[in-house]
Amino acid sequence: MNPLAGIKSIRDLPIENKKVFLRVDFNVPLDGTTITDDSRIREALPTIKHALDRGARLVLGSHLGRPKPGKTEGLSLEPCGARLAELLGIEVHLPEDCIGDAPKKVIHDLRAGQVCLLENLRFHPEEEKNDEAFAQKLADLAEIYVDDAFGAVHRAHASVFGMAKLFRDRGCGFLLEKEIDALGKLVTAPEKPYVAVLGGAKVSDKIAVVDALLEQCQILVIGGAMANTFLAAQGKNLQASKIEGDKLSLARSILEKAKTKKVEILLPTDLIVAQSLESKEGKVVAADAVPEHHMALDIGPKSLDAFAAAFEGAKTVFWNGPMGLFEKKPFSGGTFGLAKALAESSAFTVVGGGDSAAAVHAAGGDIASKMSHISTGGGASLELIEGKKLPGIEVLRTASPT
Repeated sequence: MNPLAGIKSIRDLPIENKKVFLRVDFNVPLDGTTITDDSRIREALPTIKHALDRGARLVLGSHLGRPKPGKTEGLSLEPCGARLAELLGIEVHLPEDCIGDAPKKVIHDLRAGQVCLLENLRFHPEEEKNDEAFAQKLADLAEIYVDDAFGAVHRAHASVFGMAKLFRDRGCGFLLEKEIDALGKLVTAPEKPYVAVLGGAKVSDKIAVVDALLEQCQILVIGGAMANTFLAAQGKNLQASKIEGDKLSLARSILEKAKTKKVEILLPTDLIVAQSLESKEGKVVAADAVPEHHMALDIGPKSLDAFAAAFEGAKTVFWNGPMGLFEKKPFSGGTFGLAKALAESSAFTVVGGGDSAAAVHAAGGDIASKMSHISTGGGASLELIEGKKLPGIEVLRTASPT
């Protein structure tokens, strides 16, 4: 099945001179009122510009952070509005709330090609509760609904799910379309050989993903702290390394299941260890020879070579989760080296959001631009890979209000 079946693109919706509610993901990192990474705003620009060029009267809605009910200081979308105005070169109107008289007046006065950014949707707890009355108030602000917030489509929230159902004309923006298309290929018909790389901290966070991948891929590479649990399950002493002690039997059952499915699992054979997360340097040791009081904080060079070799000849590669504590220089080599190897691969390469996306950008050079697709949503991308139907995507498939 085409993963985009039944979903209209914004290019197919009659948005000219219409009030268009565009759900975006402006959940950006802030240092005070300064945006430290504006990539989520930039990712939304193609859809925003398309709507404005076609004369839409554009109403943008987003959440930011996890505010307490009511206005929470430091979580206003004002910095996002200011940055968007800079990027577009036009005024962005920002009412003091997302429902009520303030946004109604601003939106009533919008002319074709003008834009309003509503205040943080999560200032109202009804947003996360998918409250029907709140969804209706949001829906009353516009005539057409478009979702371009991939990072939120796995949440059945009012602005993602409840209000979308109330529109006859609804569809996806270019970013959401790109995400569904790229990740959908991995679920419906990945070209083989298919190599999946999982890292990050916990096995428990990725059980469903592992199960789904064992049905599809030929090689499963496991690194990061997640690999520690698998190495410990094989009887290796990881000393002070982070391990999920209650998941050792689960790790063993995954290794057995992989054998049954004839999926090759690659685990680190060497590690970079140190005595503290604050250590200024690490040393390379064999995976079964971690010194006392030391912890594994990255994969070693032999492991990196073996993991990179798995990409040779691969037609599809999916990567989610760093290989170590990549934010600190002594322990970034495995993650950045893997990113470089992936960039040089001729495979269809998908990076699954969150820390993995941050790592690929932090790896520098033109590495990020060489990936086939870098997802903007960590949780949403994993749930799609698991084969789950995401509420914010499924609600767009129907052609008329339910």
